[in-house]
Amino acid sequence: MSESFFVKHDFLLRRLHSLSGLVPVGAYMVVHLLANASILNGVDAFQNVVYVIHSLGNALWIVEWVFIFIPILFHAALGFVFMFQARHNTQRYPYVSNFRYRLQRITGMIAFVFILWHVLHLNGLIHAEWFRATIADGLGIAQFRPYNAASTAAEALQSPWVVGLYALGLLACVYHFANGLWTMGITWGVWITPRAQAWASRVCMGLGGLVAAIGLCALIGFWRVDIERARERELEMYRQRVADGSILENPHKLSRPVEAGEPRSH
Repeated sequence: MSESFFVKHDFLLRRLHSLSGLVPVGAYMVVHLLANASILNGVDAFQNVVYVIHSLGNALWIVEWVFIFIPILFHAALGFVFMFQARHNTQRYPYVSNFRYRLQRITGMIAFVFILWHVLHLNGLIHAEWFRATIADGLGIAQFRPYNAASTAAEALQSPWVVGLYALGLLACVYHFANGLWTMGITWGVWITPRAQAWASRVCMGLGGLVAAIGLCALIGFWRVDIERARERELEMYRQRVADGSILENPHKLSRPVEAGEPRSH
């Protein structure tokens, strides 16, 4: 009987899976949380970060799919295959490593569901006005507007239930990343001896704690934003950037269009 594709290429697939968990998926998560943490420096700081990201223009969706969404889907798909192949033995062998192995799978499932919900909740899947007008607004998804970045993110996080779910999803993602980084080192033969693995475990968990703290602080920062003041400041920044030519006028990226009678930027 011939071996299945996954059995035949198990060695390669497991290394691609662990590598994709670090680059680009894990690296993107860290950069994303650092960018979000700029809200702690005020509305201007966060809005400027978003302006830099959206300076990619029409190439943004290509970058998102090639370097973010497709790698996440690849990593998740292989993760589910390996998860269903695995045999958990925490009851028979209640060792810490076995519990970490099982928790890695559990947090992976939580992280996948959370990321899917997070993308739909704030950004949707398609950067197009027709999607926002015909689908997103009716479903209450895609609430984030790039040129009203802080205020719309804060609006989306006003419910304590939503904040709690974001905190849970964030912690699941961070644990999955940090523990996955440790197991990746074992898979690739970076730390082999028990002593090296123990030190690597401390470093990876310490890194995970730092990343989690950054993410939670950013979450608290959005929750504490004064939405009306933020919207006023964002509109001022938008008008100034349109006036100096650093961005093109694009009311679709605002939470509401500039109304008739309001002072415009040109």
